[in-house]
Amino acid sequence: MKKISLNLALVLSLMIGLNACGNKPAETVEVVEEVSVEPSNFGGLALYTVRDSMASDPKGTLQAVADAGYAYVEAANYADGKFYDMTPTEFKDYLASLGLTAKSAHMGMVNMENADQLIADVKAAGIEYFVIPVPPMGMFTFNQETRSMGLKGKPEDLVSIMDSLGEKCNAAGIKLLYHNHDFEFKALEDGTVIEDLLLEKCNPEFVNFQMDLFWVTKAGVDPLAYFEKYPGRFKAWHVKDMNDEGNFAPVGTGTIDFARILAEKDKSGMIFYLVEQDNTFGVDPMEAIKTSHAGLEKFGFK
Repeated sequence: MKKISLNLALVLSLMIGLNACGNKPAETVEVVEEVSVEPSNFGGLALYTVRDSMASDPKGTLQAVADAGYAYVEAANYADGKFYDMTPTEFKDYLASLGLTAKSAHMGMVNMENADQLIADVKAAGIEYFVIPVPPMGMFTFNQETRSMGLKGKPEDLVSIMDSLGEKCNAAGIKLLYHNHDFEFKALEDGTVIEDLLLEKCNPEFVNFQMDLFWVTKAGVDPLAYFEKYPGRFKAWHVKDMNDEGNFAPVGTGTIDFARILAEKDKSGMIFYLVEQDNTFGVDPMEAIKTSHAGLEKFGFK
């Protein structure tokens, strides 16, 4: 809030009027009007985008992220009870000192043995959303030769695991999201589509979704079709563009029609969104996130 004082002429006229009515001389009073001031920073950044600089200089990098205009972040590094070598409380406090918050954290290392500790640390860092970035507990596979991802094990086991983790998060007062790549939209040999299976079988009270708009597009799927079929389930988005070659690109420099998608944000259930660019292909990631932030503004993200 900012203070706005009445001008001198108005103050003097008030004093004269009071004296004319026989009152004792008035004291000059500062009149304060409360005016809301919108913060200049907006939108979020998935820190995986700047992972190399976060590894070498996390505090300096977070300062640069704030300077680039972002209001919140998503953590992508946790080890030995720390986020980027800071305890949960230290991480939370340092972010606050920069005017940032951590909305979410990708916690791909979770298993049933460490889940309680990870959930407690996420909560202690002030993080509201615990995100599963790939099928957990060894169910994720990656073919280096074809650069394709897949699922090992039974899809119904994944549903059970996600519901169990979601219940744990709910009990701790935080929320669980599942983040997609493209393979979750491709039918397995038995015809199962993992994303559909999770959306249909997981308890929506405990499990919801972070839609990666690049990977949905890469899979040849229209995000709006999923918003229509499963309204309200996509609480967060990863926002990254796709160039003509089908590679990652800064927001606003590629072919994805974000304006069309953004128009349906209420139907999707989106509460927050994060810029992410897995690979910047030789461009300084800090420059890429500035370009993306300008792209967010162009499309009307706020």
